[in-house]
Amino acid sequence: MAIDTSKVDALINAPGQCIINSSLESLVELISYLSSCGFEQLVDIFGIDYLEREKRIEVVYLLLDLKSNRRCCVKVCVDPVSEKVPTCCGVFSVANWFEREVYDMYGVVFESHPDLRRILTDYGFEGFPMLKDFPLTGYKEVRYDLESKEVVYEKVDLSQDYRSFDSLTPWEGVVGHLSLPLDEKKE
Repeated sequence: MAIDTSKVDALINAPGQCIINSSLESLVELISYLSSCGFEQLVDIFGIDYLEREKRIEVVYLLLDLKSNRRCCVKVCVDPVSEKVPTCCGVFSVANWFEREVYDMYGVVFESHPDLRRILTDYGFEGFPMLKDFPLTGYKEVRYDLESKEVVYEKVDLSQDYRSFDSLTPWEGVVGHLSLPLDEKKE
């Protein structure tokens, strides 16, 4: 799928920051074209999780033209379960670590990536922590055990169910606490 360079030129020459929505098929070609138009620095690649969308992850590429101080934002939507994003490591070598971070945090697989493995979390880490449906406490607790002198992985066990937390419950059993307005439990 070829990109329409006239539309891209109109966007990057407009005042302010240009934002381009891309398809997976034309992503590498678009990034290469922008690189030839003066956007010689890839500042960042990051993900955004839109839980309610069918293609829930939006991968965003931030490009910078150092000579004229122009910025360009390229966005591509992806379903991390069924789709792979083509790697841009061939255009910008710094994309290697940025794409590894997006993979590690969101689970987005980059096709033909030279070294796609975790970069911020432990190798045995389960899940992807920046997804909105990832539990806040994680699945396992990691700690160093002084007796066995090794790192121990234990399943997380919460003593209180935080999801059914009642703001009035902490005041029960406290002697001499002040009554709050509309406190049904004060009797």
